[in-house]
Amino acid sequence: MKAAGAERIYTDHCVSGAKTERPGLDRCLNPFAGAMCWRCGSWTRLGRNTVHVLQLIEQLTERGIGFHSLTEGLRTDGAMGKAMLTIMAAFAQLERDTMIERTRVGLAAAAANGRKGGRPRKVDDATAAKARELKEKGIGAPDIAKMLGCSRATVYRYLSTV
Repeated sequence: MKAAGAERIYTDHCVSGAKTERPGLDRCLNPFAGAMCWRCGSWTRLGRNTVHVLQLIEQLTERGIGFHSLTEGLRTDGAMGKAMLTIMAAFAQLERDTMIERTRVGLAAAAANGRKGGRPRKVDDATAAKARELKEKGIGAPDIAKMLGCSRATVYRYLSTV
């Protein structure tokens, strides 16, 4: 960004472009009263929601600030650049919506086939039964955990589901 002529760099760490709360973006927009061009590494980091991306570009345009996406070489200081950004933002939202839809369909299909999501159980039913048997003999959970090779928390969890 510095090589591209950026005077200030604002970053949102570990934030998806789909999120609406973007503290770095908010800080970035405030001091831009006299700026002429707002540079971004890639327009895809602005957001995956077409409306949000276009609203952001409109805010910049209203302030007389151009937008330049360095990766794609996209500029919004002309009609063609704005049109391209609109089309690209629409396809990005389509891609995101399709991905979400496929994930939901896949999870529903897996559930219909009896698959349960999440991490595999550490202890099988036979081991859980053994833990209950040992507990009935008066052996404490820490000792049961050592005997069965699992954590005390796992033993407590299985003993509580009797």
